[in-house]
Amino acid sequence: MLKTFQNQLLENQWDTEAVVGMSESDLLLYRSNILGSDKRVTNYGGGNTSAKVKETDPLTGQEVEVLWVKGSGGDIGSMKLDGFATLYMEKLNALKGLYRGVEFEDEMVAYLPHCTFKLNPRSASIDTPLHAYVPRKHVDHVHADAIIAIAASKNSQELTQEIFGDRIGWLPWKRPGYELGLWLEKFCLENPHAEGVVLESHGLFTWADTAKDCYDCTIDVINVATDWLAKRSKDVPAFGGAKHVNLSPDERRAIAARLMPAFRGFVSSAQHMVGHFNDSDTVLEFINARELEPLAALGTSCPDHFLRTKIRPLVVQFDPLRKKVDEVLEGLPAQMQAYRNDYAAYYERCKHETSPAMRDPNAVVYLIPGVGMITFAQDKATARVSGEFYVNAINVMRGASAVSEYCGLPEQEAFDIEYWLLEEAKLQRLPKPKSLAGRIALITGGAGGIGAATAERCLAEGACVMLADINAENLAATETALNKKFGVDVVRSVLMDVTDEAAVALALKETSVEFGGIDILVSNAGVASSAPVEDTTLALWNRNMDILSTGYFLVSREAFKVMRMQDLGGSIVFVGSKNGLAASPNASAYCTAKASEIHLARCLALEGAEAGIRVNVVNPDAVLRGSKIWEGDWLEQRASTYGTDKEGLEEMYRNRSMLKRSVLPEDIAEACYFFAAETSSKSTGNILNVDAGNVQAFTR
Repeated sequence: MLKTFQNQLLENQWDTEAVVGMSESDLLLYRSNILGSDKRVTNYGGGNTSAKVKETDPLTGQEVEVLWVKGSGGDIGSMKLDGFATLYMEKLNALKGLYRGVEFEDEMVAYLPHCTFKLNPRSASIDTPLHAYVPRKHVDHVHADAIIAIAASKNSQELTQEIFGDRIGWLPWKRPGYELGLWLEKFCLENPHAEGVVLESHGLFTWADTAKDCYDCTIDVINVATDWLAKRSKDVPAFGGAKHVNLSPDERRAIAARLMPAFRGFVSSAQHMVGHFNDSDTVLEFINARELEPLAALGTSCPDHFLRTKIRPLVVQFDPLRKKVDEVLEGLPAQMQAYRNDYAAYYERCKHETSPAMRDPNAVVYLIPGVGMITFAQDKATARVSGEFYVNAINVMRGASAVSEYCGLPEQEAFDIEYWLLEEAKLQRLPKPKSLAGRIALITGGAGGIGAATAERCLAEGACVMLADINAENLAATETALNKKFGVDVVRSVLMDVTDEAAVALALKETSVEFGGIDILVSNAGVASSAPVEDTTLALWNRNMDILSTGYFLVSREAFKVMRMQDLGGSIVFVGSKNGLAASPNASAYCTAKASEIHLARCLALEGAEAGIRVNVVNPDAVLRGSKIWEGDWLEQRASTYGTDKEGLEEMYRNRSMLKRSVLPEDIAEACYFFAAETSSKSTGNILNVDAGNVQAFTR
């Protein structure tokens, strides 16, 4: 991220030894990955790279020229070889004879599959002609902040000439597509010594005849622009100078935690959204600036920025000196509705007869002076990436406004990209969302066997999960394991003692600021004790009640507050116990606390129903494997109670059950998922026994 353009020159990462023996396609992948590893070069999923490679035709056995180019929807920083589309150059050149003019250029996309080499299933992107018709072997297209700062300036053509001379050319704005590919070809043929071109309001194309020369050219051109901007903007206050002051990091997170559930409630009317909070230095410099509102109103310039961040952000009316968060919440409905009305008017002004129906009219990006930036999307990764794109846009606005006048995309051009029929077709091809997509779950006792299994089940169905546990070591290990399996975006953890009122409140705030709110609470924190009543101390009794009754009350109370703020309903699941329904010898404290927990769930089901908050109970029995409560004295005590040893206890429980089967953490997780998902949307106040059958625990 560029706070300034000073001292931000890119490092040339090409490793001559690492590429020894690589094929042309391997070199293309290597070049792509190192270019995409730096977000100053191009954003996630943005830009594309290509190489024209000699290959053997599988039908004729003859050598043919094949275009390897990043396929649709890929990311050059993380892609593998299978992320490239491969097309016969001879057939791509033949398409020129089918082109009927700019009014029909979208139809050319349908011809691209007919050019596929070796039946490659990777779809070619709309940018394929831009690479195919550049008469050089290797081509890079990137969205470097420093370049787009020039490209988005009012006098971008003059600035490009001043900075690069005849080395780099300039082309006026043109939506990516077949016509732009022909423009690039024409430019190259008329300017054979040029090494690239700046596309107005878009980005940079560079080319060469070897992979290394192409990479070196791309890095050098970006560095030349970066250095020029640094010198020209050195003494210019960014965005007109500061208007607001930053709040402290703790204050920023606390305010974000209060606001994000309210925002989320508004933006999730059609589908549940997930939030991301960013208070980096780059963001803070912009949101506290005098020119925040006029610059934000101009929207973004680069098409990739625009598609991720919408026509413009919403600047939240907040004075960081007064810190009146309640006033923001009171005024939020009017602000949100005003944005929706503006968006609907924009749609009506710009739509065509063939335009798709208006999509979600809510903002993606929310800018709060003194606090930070919040972005919402259908999943956490997309929310984060949308924020990253707007950070790139901030860097562009900084550079352009320092040396010229920043220009966003013209409104009609922006609309034609947002509602492009080809983009709509891409959206329609997206897979159906998973059952918990956009949902946010908090799981207490998250580092235990049942908690971890429930987290994994929710994550597999698309949820984001906050793990809460009192054991720091186990919590870190569980988070690491789940991050490795599901990715770092969707799992967070918080150290929490359910009996500590302040810690519980903080955990809900952390869940809100990390993901935007909460939809699912799985209260699973547990403890167990076994002792005859005459040996049950008051401390032992209180420990059971504190954790299994009071703790469940505290977490539920805080979850209710957030769920009511969102007004999206919710699901609370208590992991109870067979012992809450059926008495067991030498366990009066545990059984009583579990019975209290079950009755608390019934009470909460009554209170939550009018808000769509469902509360249900899953009652396990004898879940030994992976359960932390069986690692201490409880296991030995229960074994003694039933006259067996540790090894024989699980067998005893299995034989005691009606179905003669062991109950595993995954079984409890499946029941928790059932109550969390929409499949149980008409169930509340219920108890689901997962005990392999225990007649004493039948509900009555």
